[in-house]
Amino acid sequence: MSQSPSTLFEKVWNAHVVRHIADGPDVLFIDRHFIHEVTSPVAFLGLEQRGLKVMYPERTFATADHNTPTINQDQPVKDPLSANQLRALESNAKKYGISHWGLNNPKNGIVHVIGPENGITLPGMTIVCGDSHTSTHGAFGAIAFGIGTSEVEMVLSSQCIMQPRPKKMRIKVDGQLGKGVTPKDVILYIISQLTAAGATGYFVEYAGSVFENMTMEGRMTVCNMSIEMGARGGMVAPDETTFNYIKGRDKAPRGEAWEKAMAYWKTLKTDEGATFDKEYHYNAADIEPMITFGTNPGMGIGISQHIPATHETGAGKASYEKSLNYMGFHEDEAMLGKKVDYVFIGSCTNGRIEDFRAFASIVKGRKKADNVTAWIVPGSHIVEQQIREEGIYDILTEAGFQLRQPGCSACLAMNDDKIPAGKYAVSTSNRNFEGRQGPGARTLLASPLVAAAAAVTGVVTDPRTLL
Repeated sequence: MSQSPSTLFEKVWNAHVVRHIADGPDVLFIDRHFIHEVTSPVAFLGLEQRGLKVMYPERTFATADHNTPTINQDQPVKDPLSANQLRALESNAKKYGISHWGLNNPKNGIVHVIGPENGITLPGMTIVCGDSHTSTHGAFGAIAFGIGTSEVEMVLSSQCIMQPRPKKMRIKVDGQLGKGVTPKDVILYIISQLTAAGATGYFVEYAGSVFENMTMEGRMTVCNMSIEMGARGGMVAPDETTFNYIKGRDKAPRGEAWEKAMAYWKTLKTDEGATFDKEYHYNAADIEPMITFGTNPGMGIGISQHIPATHETGAGKASYEKSLNYMGFHEDEAMLGKKVDYVFIGSCTNGRIEDFRAFASIVKGRKKADNVTAWIVPGSHIVEQQIREEGIYDILTEAGFQLRQPGCSACLAMNDDKIPAGKYAVSTSNRNFEGRQGPGARTLLASPLVAAAAAVTGVVTDPRTLL
């Protein structure tokens, strides 16, 4: 009997169902489990209290990233809570035989950067981590999503997790992206159209010529922010771009195992005639460099546009006004020319080598604006090394920027990199919630190009005028 056409999501999900609970969730087998110092200590404590072992330690990978300082990493961590969490991660990894890339390990970095760059993340896998931006790994045609602490414990002890099956959404973007428009702008545009809750309950497949022509770094940026429109995760079908990226990486299959993997990976695409619960289509020509003006990632506009009035957004008047008051903005104001205090490039959204190449393309031959404090934070030691080898470090230094060491940094301010209250930060990270980058901090989400333009001019600037 011929099978009915399946989506990419269904193929990967169905291949991992260990047990289906009637009128309940599916029990899914998990191929890769990433852990860091924030959400894992309590999970390990639970294992200890119940006398359980880690079932497959070789499928779990530990790295320090959230609480790590981004300067003087060779010295003891000053913050006692951060130091305790980092020590706990190291001792738990050692106790249970889990590979651990702590501070100063040459493979250390942000969890969602090191997985792909070391070939741990592969097509057709199920991947989880106690971190909502695990959706990043979906760029490889994997089902990847964030989990809570009790679920981290569940995966450590059983390598399985119980999950209700999400609904399916496809978002197609076709056409040619304009000058200065990056993958970050594409996803910020989509979220601005769908709102921060528009994909709640769905797993999203990104399709169309824009994603097909995107690099792996770009696809990771897009999938990373799927969660910001409420989606459980996002994915892109693997293709030659994917295979070329993976080949030869440290943990990638080799020889006969590579050929066997490739045969399977090539089947991972949505069949003709497969159905989605919801579909959206967008035109690449409608997207310009984006910037957010509010306190959720859906409150974004093209950089040349004005802040919309409440009635144009469909948002609740009280919450919309509260958001604008927090940001110190008003309806119908232009974003261009607004003063910027801080610029942050990094995070699991934009901390890869392509992001620093883009940043350097605008910074080259210019100087950092005197009113701007800039935090330039690579996503891993491997990215840091690439920055130095490619001459980007020299460009940054000549322009008056300082390169910091890898970590999550100012994305969520769990370390020393906090934006002071009332200050404006153009940030390449993924969330602009109230206080996300420090109590009272005001965040404008943008691409590395928009961040670079702000860093050299001191105000919100259209990068197309500097390219």
